[in-house]
Amino acid sequence: MASPVSAVSSDSAGASRQDGELRGFREVQRLAYECAEAVAAQLKPGVTEREAARMQREWLRERGVRDWFHLPFAWFGDRTAFVNFRIPLQFFPTNRRLEAGMPFILDMAPVYKGFTADIGYSGCLGLNPVHDKLLADLRDHRELILREVRERRPLREIYEDVDRLMVRQGYANRHRAYPFGVIAHKVDRVKERRWSPTLFGFGTQSLKGLASDALHGHRDGWSPLWSPYRFSDHPPRPGLWAVEPHLGFRGTGAKFEELLVVTDSRDPEQSAFWLDDDLPHVRRWEAV
Repeated sequence: MASPVSAVSSDSAGASRQDGELRGFREVQRLAYECAEAVAAQLKPGVTEREAARMQREWLRERGVRDWFHLPFAWFGDRTAFVNFRIPLQFFPTNRRLEAGMPFILDMAPVYKGFTADIGYSGCLGLNPVHDKLLADLRDHRELILREVRERRPLREIYEDVDRLMVRQGYANRHRAYPFGVIAHKVDRVKERRWSPTLFGFGTQSLKGLASDALHGHRDGWSPLWSPYRFSDHPPRPGLWAVEPHLGFRGTGAKFEELLVVTDSRDPEQSAFWLDDDLPHVRRWEAV
């Protein structure tokens, strides 16, 4: 699947097309974060993960979402740190009930008007100083990732630097628990269809696109999955990457997930940038 922002075009028509593409991705990412904030505001003791996931689905469907990269997830308590997660089925929402002081993560990946987002929202039902510290320390990871992508460091090396930063902060790497240990994956546009089925919680169209990228990338020496393994030992590939550093401390986990734009521009500031800085975790940091 072709990357929507493979280069920064020097002609006005090309630049206009790129701006239009990025507006579409920004719109769906903001829609997803609006959903997360709306659902988080409704959470109360006794709500289950399954109910929180359904609330996300219903909110987005009421606003026109008909397709998904993946259906919404919700994790409460020590499940935010993926404690004792061994198999993929453990990621799916359960009947775990939310309690006062308990952390939670809402994670959703809607497709809207053919554009894809994948976001993670960390919150807590009441006061939790450990969770507050995790959220604050995620800021350093956002800055490190952007800086090293702009330096065109191999993805595998950046992953290792994120690991080292977590160790210095006193945390455990919890994105390593995801399939293939990924910290990020590429996203692309998908065709709008009237019927968009899912398979094991993932949209079939998006899975086909990721599989196509994996096939072409294997042939050309790159991967759409950003992992600690050798297949990610290459510089950042132009396109949009859903990036999700996930910190864990004992039974508490926190992360953000948002879109990073990578281009082939020689201008460092244009070679990579976060799609949107007006997001809940960024606003939280700037308010401190």
